[in-house]
Amino acid sequence: MTVEVKVEETKVAEVVVVPQEEPEKVVVVEERKNDVNGDVEVKEVDAADNDGPKTVQKSSSYKEESNFLSDLKEFERKALSELKLKLEEAILGNSLFKKEGAKKKEKEVEKEKEVEKPVEEEKEKEKETKEGEESGEQEGEKKEDVKPEGDNEKEKTVLECEEEKTEVVIEEKSEEIDRDISIWGVPLFPSKGSEGTDVVLLKFLRARDFKVNDALEMLKKTLQWRKESSIDSLLDEEIGVDLSSAFYMNGIDREGHPVCYNIYGVFENEELYAKAFGDEEKRKQFLRWRFQLMEKGIQKLDLRPGGIASLLQISDLKNSPSPSKKELRTAMSKAVTLLQDNYPEFVAKNIFINVPFWYYAFNALLSPFLAQRTKSKFVVVRPAKTTETLLKYVQAEEIPVQYGGFKRENDFEFSSEDGEVSELVIKAGSTETIEIPAAEVGATLLWDLTVVGWEVNYKEEFVPSDEASYTIIIQKGKKMSSNEEPTRNTFRNNEPGKVVLTIQNWSSKKKRVLYRYKTKKNASY
Repeated sequence: MTVEVKVEETKVAEVVVVPQEEPEKVVVVEERKNDVNGDVEVKEVDAADNDGPKTVQKSSSYKEESNFLSDLKEFERKALSELKLKLEEAILGNSLFKKEGAKKKEKEVEKEKEVEKPVEEEKEKEKETKEGEESGEQEGEKKEDVKPEGDNEKEKTVLECEEEKTEVVIEEKSEEIDRDISIWGVPLFPSKGSEGTDVVLLKFLRARDFKVNDALEMLKKTLQWRKESSIDSLLDEEIGVDLSSAFYMNGIDREGHPVCYNIYGVFENEELYAKAFGDEEKRKQFLRWRFQLMEKGIQKLDLRPGGIASLLQISDLKNSPSPSKKELRTAMSKAVTLLQDNYPEFVAKNIFINVPFWYYAFNALLSPFLAQRTKSKFVVVRPAKTTETLLKYVQAEEIPVQYGGFKRENDFEFSSEDGEVSELVIKAGSTETIEIPAAEVGATLLWDLTVVGWEVNYKEEFVPSDEASYTIIIQKGKKMSSNEEPTRNTFRNNEPGKVVLTIQNWSSKKKRVLYRYKTKKNASY
């Protein structure tokens, strides 16, 4: 007897803490109460074998912190107001950037020191000559009256420096105030009243634990770095190296954050590795390419109160080169540092999947360079838990097939109008079926199905409504291993009936099945 499973909207549960008595290691999301962020971190705990996989759910503490003034705490509002005041003063006082005059002054001081040094040496030689001479006192006095040539040069140089300093001061006084200064398309001058200004400033404040002076200094350094590195023109820049197979944006998560994938396994290819990290110039190109991708990701954000203002990053470490590769280690360390220092609070979560054992040693080396707030956003996942963990943050239809989801490249078979993915739980040692009705003759049935963790028996068949007709085997029953990708199949019926998908769970744990289907009518019938 078969059981018909109707397509219903998936209900998303809150985070469930896994019971501690299980012997198998599983990923658990634990909320840290004392963290201002309300972020989550992944720990490994023990849980019972007979307690199957958890509900596909999203993290309750995953949402971004509010940028509405009414939602901020008193000390946060006070810090924001103070930062806006200091920022406006810095803009009006033209002290946001390092002045060219200041740089010239530093060079002049060095130049003066260089001039003074040979003069001092000349005086030393003069003194020695004076003491060693056997001539009379009158000759010595004459020599004292004659100024060394170096002294005349020194006086000329000092006068020139003074004139240049005066010119620099005049230039500084006449410099216009730039009230149109912006970052990521958001005006920074508080008096302009842009609703995005608070959102951007809160990012810097949160990155510095609401210490106003530290946040302002961080903002100044970021603006200086962007200016010196020509970041504002980076979106239009043609960068020689193409690393789109390693880093790319693809879809959104459950909260609407754009998802950025970092696929380090592609650098196992020696040619690509050399192209990205072969020498110092190529490593610079790699950094610019990575910053360009970050800027493209920010273009997808809504930097207004209530808008999606950060990304979700998924870093796949499967087959990635080990940290023993010096070029990769150097480039990645620099990239992480610069991204952390100049793009504060732009990553909501950083999920590391297919994590090898060497990662923990590498993480220990990298950890001292990361802020605690940054580290609190890391989620580390072993290969066996990749799909289960990603489903907590990303919907199945947005997860690429290689990670257990239904998203395929250049696939237009399914759309949001076709309905959401449905779920079915199969108890240990039991069998369930999913029925896809095919009432109209000549229709084409299309379906996607995956089992989280697989390890089940699976078959597909068409059962005609007419009992006198024969059942058609679409796919023979077979064992599906844990590393199977989601299955997709189609069937065109020549008589009324139904497609029956049978899943037999022969393991000792519950299994979660995700599936979707659609019927395409044939115009000729």
